[in-house]
Amino acid sequence: MKRLLAVLVVIAVLGGVAFMMLSRTTPEPKREEVSAAIVPEPAPSAPAPAAAPEAAPSAPAPVRPRAVAPRPEAAPAAAPAVAPVTLRIDADVAGAQVFIDRKFVGATPLTTSEIDPGQHTLNISAKGYDSLSQPLTVTPGSQDVMIKFREVRLEAKLEVVHKHRMGSCTGTLIATPQGLRYDTTDKDDAFTAALTDLETFEVDYLKKNLRIQPRKGKRYDFTDPAGNADHLFVFHRDVDKARERLKKGDTAGPASF
Repeated sequence: MKRLLAVLVVIAVLGGVAFMMLSRTTPEPKREEVSAAIVPEPAPSAPAPAAAPEAAPSAPAPVRPRAVAPRPEAAPAAAPAVAPVTLRIDADVAGAQVFIDRKFVGATPLTTSEIDPGQHTLNISAKGYDSLSQPLTVTPGSQDVMIKFREVRLEAKLEVVHKHRMGSCTGTLIATPQGLRYDTTDKDDAFTAALTDLETFEVDYLKKNLRIQPRKGKRYDFTDPAGNADHLFVFHRDVDKARERLKKGDTAGPASF
């Protein structure tokens, strides 16, 4: 009981203290009375001067490209050295006259360095022989050209009709430096003979007949299938020229049967 009473007493004391603190109020401030007198309006002020127009914005300064140092270019590769031309021309006939692209170069044997590399035309002539013409490819460096006048060249072919005593047969006459050949389906009439081994080789232009007789062989009378004597004449001329050269000792060319 005594403790309870003591607690109650303490609570009562604390409550009184709190009440006293709350009852102390701060005095309100005096309110100032507003005068009812009319306050005169201030005189109108002079208008403010117009603002200066703003300057147009300046254009941005151009951006200058940054200078870039050029890259050093690689030096071009040096062209390979070209060997000079040394052209040597000779023939199996001394003193043959040589022309290159229709320009006289000299007489065989000769050596020249004045011909440019490339394609050219070689013309060469010798006394007693037909002139020769052939393409000439000149290359850098040394080059030898040998012309053979004494070499017999012949490539002749002629379609013919062989007249028998009774009937006829057709075939082909083929002539090279190695000989004359008659190809036909009639095996009894086919033959081959050396050009220098022909006992008879003659043409009759008026009769349009080419007569050939190999040594120790039978005689053949050939005509042109179209009756044209010109073909017989040209064939006889080319073959006879080759026969004469072979008889003089000139050598046969590379053509063969």
